[in-house]
Amino acid sequence: MQVTVQTDIDAPADVVFEYVADLSNNPNWQSGVETTTWTSPPPVAVGSTCEQTLESGAIVVYVVTALTPGRSITIETQRGPAIQTTVTRTVQVLSESTSRVRMDLTGHPRGWRRLTAPLLPRVVRGAIGSDYRRLKRVLETVEESDT
Repeated sequence: MQVTVQTDIDAPADVVFEYVADLSNNPNWQSGVETTTWTSPPPVAVGSTCEQTLESGAIVVYVVTALTPGRSITIETQRGPAIQTTVTRTVQVLSESTSRVRMDLTGHPRGWRRLTAPLLPRVVRGAIGSDYRRLKRVLETVEESDT
């Protein structure tokens, strides 16, 4: 399964990247995420790990596999219950005060979820699309309050 979602945000690219690359912000904008905690010392680098607790109680462990500061971060599921994923978040400068954030996800369902594989891209794209609209609102609200 491959899913790509992107949205333009009225906030500078450095602000957007700092926010999306800090996975501890995920609960603020990603549905179903209760907590995300870095389990390796700062700064974030290739090899950094974090643990995410979902509202279902499931725990997913991610590792950073690629990082271009200010531009992109790639994380992969190291341990988790449902879908083995690789997620790349990329931020592009559109103007001094506007940026585009893009998420490319590749996923491989595990166990019985393999039976739902044909339906997953549409479901995942819809859920992630909602999350990225929420991310846009969160970051644009922060930018408005800073001005």
